[in-house]
Amino acid sequence: MSVQVWMHCDAATMVPGAQQPYGLVENAALVVEGDTLAWVGPHAELPSEWMERCTVLNDAGGALITPGLIDCHTHLVYGGDRANEFEMRLNGASYEDIARAGGGIASTVQATRTATAAELQARSTRRIKGLMAEGVTTVEIKSGYGLALEHERKCLAVARALAQHHAVDVRTTFLGAHAVPHEFAGRTDDYVDTVLQMLPVLHAEGLVDAVDGFCERIAFSTAQMERVFASAQALGLPVKLHAEQLSDSGGTQLAARYGALSCDHLEWLSAEGAQAMAAAGTVAVLLPGAFYFLRETKLPPIGLLRQHGVLMAVSTDSNPGTSPCTSLLLMLNMACTLFRLTPEEALAGVTRNAAAALGLKDRGVLAAGKRADFVLWDVQRPAELSYALGGNPRIQTIFKGQEVS
Repeated sequence: MSVQVWMHCDAATMVPGAQQPYGLVENAALVVEGDTLAWVGPHAELPSEWMERCTVLNDAGGALITPGLIDCHTHLVYGGDRANEFEMRLNGASYEDIARAGGGIASTVQATRTATAAELQARSTRRIKGLMAEGVTTVEIKSGYGLALEHERKCLAVARALAQHHAVDVRTTFLGAHAVPHEFAGRTDDYVDTVLQMLPVLHAEGLVDAVDGFCERIAFSTAQMERVFASAQALGLPVKLHAEQLSDSGGTQLAARYGALSCDHLEWLSAEGAQAMAAAGTVAVLLPGAFYFLRETKLPPIGLLRQHGVLMAVSTDSNPGTSPCTSLLLMLNMACTLFRLTPEEALAGVTRNAAAALGLKDRGVLAAGKRADFVLWDVQRPAELSYALGGNPRIQTIFKGQEVS
């Protein structure tokens, strides 16, 4: 098995509880054995056996190395765009106004159903390449723009195929309970029945890693989402939830009862919801792109999340209607400037906490035994990754121990 040694670098290991901010190791060395990190620490303490076994010696040229970035909440696979709705909002329409008039998610569903798998593959490839260009090595992709078995299958299969053709790990999430399609207008409970029929079929086909839903007054109630969660639990699938984005629906408490990996958005999160998330170990996924794009004014309660020790992840929420963005570095800046996260909290939000939001224990930090996903950056300090607007200081990405071309 090949042994690579990386030296002449600083490493922001992001190991929790480390003495130094960011778990920073100056003048570090990293040892990669196969696709796994075998040793990380100060170069002066590198055991001689690793140099003796070394088959490839890499000079990082003074770069900062971080774990590979993780975008833990995206809707990358979809047809069409919603630029017209962007203009409508700027002329005074609200997100709810547009949704109730047949726009919003419904318009993307129509475009996605019409698109072929090849067309969706081509569009999604451009988007995932945008994320990869900024050091993303793991992406979660949700369905939810098909809302019928044939089209949900098509979208999830495209998401799976992206991982087969690119040096990135894709986790797929079934979001059948995203919106009520037009053919079920006024029959939300009947559509939930359809979601419950789709789920075991798609799971049996190997297309589902987790189950999500949109719990909101314009989407699904807590009672309806509980039916979906119970079905997911019966299949052994983890759950997550779009919760408390437009109102406090109590969705976080429901999700916590089912041990949800994450609750996402959370602008209207209550103290009771935060306490429930903390008790369940549920991660809060913050989505500053949607907050910015919708010109929201109610901030997620960051102080409440800190008070209760709820882990905070940060993601692009890449989607056509509320966050048409494929820059996770921009989300780092927005998380700091809009939500007042510290740069260290923001970087944890796209590494170790994002891994936790996906239930992944083998990545997100630089430590022995973790997967060798990491990024070399042309910066002097980790905070610079949150600092520059529109900058991309990535030098090189390593995915499973191999350089990404």
